[in-house]
Amino acid sequence: MAYYKRIRELREDNDKTQREVAEYLGTPYQYYSVYEKGGSEISFERAIALAKYYNVSLDYIAELTDVKINSTVNRQPDNIQTLLDTIKKMTPKEKNQTSALLSLLIKALK
Repeated sequence: MAYYKRIRELREDNDKTQREVAEYLGTPYQYYSVYEKGGSEISFERAIALAKYYNVSLDYIAELTDVKINSTVNRQPDNIQTLLDTIKKMTPKEKNQTSALLSLLIKALK
C-alpha cells in the first residue's frame, strides 16, 4: 500500500515539516521520516491521528478514494459535540425550557 505517498503529500500541502508532524504524533521525526519513505508501516492509531490532523478520511490516506474531505458520519467539531453532550445530559424539563428559549430567540432575530 502506498499510503506513505499520501501522508507526504498531505504534509507538504499543509506546509508542515516532518518534525512538526512527528511532534503532533508524539514520535521522533526520524521515525516519521521512515513512514513517509515507506520503510515502516504506520500504526492504525497514528493513521487515525493523521486523518484528524489533516481533516481527511482514512480512506483517503489508504488511497481508497481521491476525495480529501472527511465525510465521516457523526463527526462534529468539538464545540458542537460539547453542546450535543450537554443536551444529552439535560432533563426533559431543561430540554423543554431550552427549546422555548431558542424559539423566542429565533423569532426575535426575524
